[in-house]
Amino acid sequence: MKISTLLDHIDSGHMALPEFQRGYVWNRDQVRGLFDSLYRRHPVGGLLVWATEASSAQHRGDGALAPGVVKLLLDGQQRITSLYGVARGKPPAFFDGNARAFTDLRFHLEQEVFAFYQPVKMRDDPLWIDVTDLLSKGQDGHEALVEQLAEDPTIGTKAVRYSARISRLLGILEIQFHIDEITGADKTLDVVVDIFNRVNSGGTKLSKGDLALAKICADWPTARDTMQAKLREWAKDDYDFNLDWLLRSVNTVLTGEAKFQFLHDRSAAEVQAALERAIRHIDTCLNLISGRLGLDHARVLFGRFAIPVMVRYLDQRSGVLDERERDKLLFWFANAGMWGRYSGSTESMIDQDLAALEGPDGGLDRLLKQLQVWAGGLWAEPENFQSSSLGARFYPVLYLLTRMGEARDWGTGLPLKASLRGKMNRLEVHHIFPKAQLYKRNFGRSEVNALANFCFLTKDTNLDITDRLPEEYFRKVEAAHPGALKSQWIPEDPKLWKIENYLEFLKAREELLANALNERMQELLHGDDRWLDEVEDEGESKSDEDATEVLGSILDEDEEAQLGTLREWVTAQGLAPGELSYELADPESGKQRAVLDLAWPQGMQEELTEAVALLLNESSELVTVASGAGFRCFTTVESFKLYVEREILANT
Repeated sequence: MKISTLLDHIDSGHMALPEFQRGYVWNRDQVRGLFDSLYRRHPVGGLLVWATEASSAQHRGDGALAPGVVKLLLDGQQRITSLYGVARGKPPAFFDGNARAFTDLRFHLEQEVFAFYQPVKMRDDPLWIDVTDLLSKGQDGHEALVEQLAEDPTIGTKAVRYSARISRLLGILEIQFHIDEITGADKTLDVVVDIFNRVNSGGTKLSKGDLALAKICADWPTARDTMQAKLREWAKDDYDFNLDWLLRSVNTVLTGEAKFQFLHDRSAAEVQAALERAIRHIDTCLNLISGRLGLDHARVLFGRFAIPVMVRYLDQRSGVLDERERDKLLFWFANAGMWGRYSGSTESMIDQDLAALEGPDGGLDRLLKQLQVWAGGLWAEPENFQSSSLGARFYPVLYLLTRMGEARDWGTGLPLKASLRGKMNRLEVHHIFPKAQLYKRNFGRSEVNALANFCFLTKDTNLDITDRLPEEYFRKVEAAHPGALKSQWIPEDPKLWKIENYLEFLKAREELLANALNERMQELLHGDDRWLDEVEDEGESKSDEDATEVLGSILDEDEEAQLGTLREWVTAQGLAPGELSYELADPESGKQRAVLDLAWPQGMQEELTEAVALLLNESSELVTVASGAGFRCFTTVESFKLYVEREILANT
């Protein structure tokens, strides 16, 4: 079939994209390469389509389908979208991506090369012609362009020679594409998706969540848009969830299972009702976690995959919990996060925890017992706070302690839980012993950035303290606001405030933090302390793991601020902001292996592009580990931005 006919079929609704297809991800280099190959008549591959009845075909976008049999593109979306975008000067109705990838393509008649418009280079050179303008006008545009070139004194009679090249460029629309069709009543959505994944074996396959959502959209076409609208609402409140995560909660409400396959046979009405219940329960969870634990934004929400389990529990109770039950559920959530319950095989762990809620013996006690056995005990010890960096698992725990307890700011004396309002831009991580002073005395990076050397202060207080040593500013804080130091778990012995006793200070504060955490957890249990005890079990538990050093960390608050600025830049480009201090864990054991400064585990265009990580001031060993886990790694902000511009935004 001719390319021009294919494009006409898109306009008429005879060709579209199936609902399960992901968006457009090509960049300008790929678009330019496609047109160069077509101009030189090199093979660019055929198309694979699914021929099916329009009445039952679920397609992407708002464009209406033509009646009768339509063709849904399974392989060739990127090529056809690029051709349509350049030839028509606009995206097709099913488009979802970055239109700049095919906007302003030019062709040089003398050099016979394609490039995207660059004002300085092309403005005064009439041989750079607008490809979209020519293709949209056809033969009339050809004649008009030749006349225009002939009138240019720098070209004159050469215009005749260029006419053949213009014809060759126009001839791209007459190139034939070979089309393979999948047809027949036996070609169900499952079969077609399997074929799609086989054909796209070299690219990104559809996830189990994609398939489930595709089936849901077959009966409820606006399902994806409805879910994305709610995700945007949560994003405004600084919670960065994705479709798979929300769908997981819908699944737990409706089926009591984690695996998406259990959604396949559910009706649109059932899914819609389950989504409404899931959203209501998620909002309840976030309010409970924020209001009672103080974990009020994505940066410290270290147990997000526990929420689908909480949603199931709330749904079983019709959303009604008394105070003791509420606190016990929050105790489970906090411990699931701090001990890394969902750091490994997430789906498997969710399934185990959902199973603990079912049956006559199921419920919250059984769920807690399962976590207790798996962790080997839930009582915190000082060594749990020996970790280093803002990316440590116990970093959110320090935030939790600050928000749950009576921690006070050292400049104003006000309780941080009252003035904080939950946003990180209103709170700064403070090095109690200034890092510059510690580095001067040859302390290592892990010692300088020890978790026990962190506390939270308001920005003004942090700026006022600057790089003064505790032995100087602690006395002033205590004089102005008695008890403020103790509220932040500072050892009372003034000898430990001296920098020569820094390591002893860390030890003392680690013990204070562990004691404070256990007190907070005991409060949540309302005296039912049996859940804090160590347990003996014949099976393997988390406590059986060998203690090994976790690679990587955000170096300090300056590096965190640098990463924050970069996230703002990424967001301004219309891309996902990425996850700060992304925990890289062993998929089987859940054991933490490394902390990646800033990462996009599902790609910057979620599940459309490769996993990416930015690693600032990190070791080559960490880069090797992250690369081995499938991340494309960058070690400078500049190289990362270049990648975004050239390969994601296609700003070349």
